[in-house]
Amino acid sequence: MADQQTILIVDDDPDFRLQYKIQLEAAGYAVVEAESKDDALASIEADKPVLVIQDLMMEQPDTGFTLCHKYKQAHPDLPVIMITGVTAETGIEFDATTPEERSWVKADAVLAKPIRFEQLQQEMDRLLG
Repeated sequence: MADQQTILIVDDDPDFRLQYKIQLEAAGYAVVEAESKDDALASIEADKPVLVIQDLMMEQPDTGFTLCHKYKQAHPDLPVIMITGVTAETGIEFDATTPEERSWVKADAVLAKPIRFEQLQQEMDRLLG
């Protein structure tokens, strides 16, 4: 389908990628996947996604932050949803709601794992208009 919007899912967990790929495709999106920082950066240029859904902690604990900065430098209008299990893993609350957090967390939305697809869809609708 030529008018399908492409979503990039970046996560080192293949089960997470598969689960959301199935749901996003059922919702009418084209989906590309990346399991690493390098794969994600290549996909941004090759696949031209309209939105990125990505994990925070991948190869390194800060990989998600690094990726967001790189995306936004090259494509400032590309919406990024960061999905993270950091609260569940560390007990430390993490989001990007204060002005200070927004100044260094370049994601447009931060959702805590596990998330319901409805939550994700609501953020996608907000960011994609």
